[in-house]
Amino acid sequence: MGIFIFFVLAAIEIALAVFSIITKSKQLKVRSIARIFEGAALLLLIILAIIHWGPSYYALTGLILLLAVTGVMNLIRKKDEKKPYTTRHTIFKTIGMALLIFIAALPAILFPQYEEIKPTGSYKVGTITYTYTDTNRIETYTSTGKNRRLNVEFWYPKDAQGTYPLVVFSHGSFGIKESNETLYNELASHGYVVCSIDHTYQCFSTTDVNGNTIRMDSTYAKEIQAEDAHNNKQQSYEYYQKWMKIRTGDINFVIDHILGEANTPNSDRVYKLVDSTKIGVMGHSLGGSAALGIGRQRKDIKAVISLEAPFMCDIEGVKNNEFVFTKENYPVPLLNVYSDSSWGHLADWPQYAENYALLSNTNKTAFSVHISGVGHLSLTDLSLTSPVLTRILNGHKSTKGADCLKIINKLCLQFFDCYLKGEGQFKSSGNY
Repeated sequence: MGIFIFFVLAAIEIALAVFSIITKSKQLKVRSIARIFEGAALLLLIILAIIHWGPSYYALTGLILLLAVTGVMNLIRKKDEKKPYTTRHTIFKTIGMALLIFIAALPAILFPQYEEIKPTGSYKVGTITYTYTDTNRIETYTSTGKNRRLNVEFWYPKDAQGTYPLVVFSHGSFGIKESNETLYNELASHGYVVCSIDHTYQCFSTTDVNGNTIRMDSTYAKEIQAEDAHNNKQQSYEYYQKWMKIRTGDINFVIDHILGEANTPNSDRVYKLVDSTKIGVMGHSLGGSAALGIGRQRKDIKAVISLEAPFMCDIEGVKNNEFVFTKENYPVPLLNVYSDSSWGHLADWPQYAENYALLSNTNKTAFSVHISGVGHLSLTDLSLTSPVLTRILNGHKSTKGADCLKIINKLCLQFFDCYLKGEGQFKSSGNY
């Protein structure tokens, strides 16, 4: 809708400019009437809920209403500009107005209205947010000497009885804890307690329960952009070790904290819903690598899902300019999900060597799935909230859009149902 509104308004500006050039007049009265019409039309679209009112439309609505009010004032005052008409001034004014409208409409273009993917389960989903402090770790991204703090959010079966499997999620390199909310909602609606972590200083932005916001660390962002496993494996290995130490430390702490609360008599109700014997971890990109590492580190993990991520924690070093991976079989059921971004490169990208080896592995509980027609960020909710940004960052258009998220929801639910709940048998065609 945002792009449609922009083109309509731009067309009106061009039409007004052409009319002014033909008549060799500024046509102030006509412009004022047009501005009033635009403001009224926009308000009508909002009232009729054709436009889903929200932050994306704040700037555009403010601009259009300001121009409409100015148009009303011009008609009341019967304002007549003293400066003579010039074609050059009309052209520049039209270009400037079109640019201003584009800037105001940009949030609505980048984040258009969309239809939410509704959970298919029978449980209503509740959410709650907490801020945890890890008293055993000092924050490494600051020099304050304070303990590391993490913001987490739960999605859980509301008004449910009994206990349910716990699933912990880790977001991607520049992600946030809400990055895969449609997946969390789907799992929670089917009887799972899902906890997603904001990895402080490694996420785009995080806000604690007191309203304090922390942005991504600039050094970390530069490391992500500079990492190049083809040309400098030793540097990449050192980055992987650094990132994974922080990520797996966060996940281990969060799981331990949740299990501790689950065994505390007066803890919040969400913790009482957790079945401490059924724990799964999953993540996207860098978070997927951390989830894969947790699957090896903890004995209480029953299943792992990685959304397009290499086995960073399995790299033991660099020898003869090649990564050296652990030779131990992966210890728990595993589902690797790939997009077009990596599927054709698994044999070429050195950090994905173990992923590639799993394609021909005889391990009956290690599954690899390729969703064609989508890119790396299509595996997150960004493909739903901002198709434009997803296409730009992926480098190509997704042909599946929301359908990709529905496939992921179905695969993850079936996988966890099988290995956390012991329901049914997980079967995957390998390609979607």
